[in-house]
Amino acid sequence: MFCGVDWAEDHHDVALVDAGGKQLAKLRISDDAAGFAQLTALLVEHGDCADEPVPVAIETSRGLLVACLRATGRPVSAINPLAVARYRDRHSVARKKSDAVDAAVLANILRTDMAAHRPLPADSEFVQAIAVLARAQQNAVWDRGQAHNRLRSQLREFYPAILEAFAQHKHGLCSREARTILAAAPTPAKAARLTVRRLQALLKQAGRVRGIQAEADRIHEVFQRDYLHQPPQVEAALGRQTTALLRQLNTACQNADELEEATAQTFEEHPDAQVIRSFPGLGSLTGARVLTEIGADRTRFANAGALKAYAGSAPVTQASGKSCVVMSRKIKNQRLAAVGYVWAFVSLTKSPGARTHYDRRREVGDRHVAAQRNLFNRFMGMLFDCLQHGQLYDETKAFPIQPLEDLLEDPSSIAA
Repeated sequence: MFCGVDWAEDHHDVALVDAGGKQLAKLRISDDAAGFAQLTALLVEHGDCADEPVPVAIETSRGLLVACLRATGRPVSAINPLAVARYRDRHSVARKKSDAVDAAVLANILRTDMAAHRPLPADSEFVQAIAVLARAQQNAVWDRGQAHNRLRSQLREFYPAILEAFAQHKHGLCSREARTILAAAPTPAKAARLTVRRLQALLKQAGRVRGIQAEADRIHEVFQRDYLHQPPQVEAALGRQTTALLRQLNTACQNADELEEATAQTFEEHPDAQVIRSFPGLGSLTGARVLTEIGADRTRFANAGALKAYAGSAPVTQASGKSCVVMSRKIKNQRLAAVGYVWAFVSLTKSPGARTHYDRRREVGDRHVAAQRNLFNRFMGMLFDCLQHGQLYDETKAFPIQPLEDLLEDPSSIAA
């Protein structure tokens, strides 16, 4: 038997079909404990047991219902709603949509194409907790970037001095120094009235301990330059808006920092942390993101190629007639692909073999992004093998010396 659940906010439609496609039962349950009890009772009534649990297909991978279904140990497949819409046309050409029909469609997807849809990983509670923290931290980083961009766009309208003062700073407006000074002087007129001593006090308040005098003199000199100005009342209004945007940026920075600390601390306690962190370019935070997306279920990916395709690092070959094109993969785990770019970039300064591999790819014609994606692809294959066997990363085995002439003569290595 196969079960399909059409998810909604306050209720869910359930459908059961057998191996021949006959619908055995359908039910609408509420989104609470009573509804989940109805669902489990329906499954047990039709032969569900611990040895052979009924697989479930649902359109989401999150929520209390999914968490409870995964806790029962049954395979749960999260089907993309776009794929469900395509399957719906196989059963009806009227293009009518109903929750009960979608539940039956989901059940039939498992009946006919279960092998084509990867179930959710059988991760432990520990790994799921790391996933919550790592994804929340990544979301906080993206929120921080958006808040920074909104504030910077606002400051370009009337306050170029603050942008020039921190143009060369590593973190720009996200730095504590910039945010502290901007809170004290949200307008150019107030910035011009700041004394060197006041700037020194603000820098100390932001946590700076070295070069305070020189930095205060530099910022004071920048604020005293001539700039274009908005009318006084408009400038004051823009200053109030800047203060509001600054509060949003402060909150985003605080959330990202706190979640980063919690994610790193939790990740270090996981048994796979030692293997993942042995790779050059992976720290506690990026390692936690990698573990979150690939999971700790060793049976989830049949081989390294499946993991590479999931990460989006493996290329796609499109062949039709005499045309054959090798291109980058668009459908992938976007979070894992994002951390893969950071991983490959940092590894260039941490691993001589990674740097040599990157340079070789550039020499044979790859652009910067393509060369880094190729390096990430190689790292993913190594990571799969290391996790399967519990081995640490070995630089000599990872990047054996290969002459450039051999690389040029081997087209398969170039296409990889």
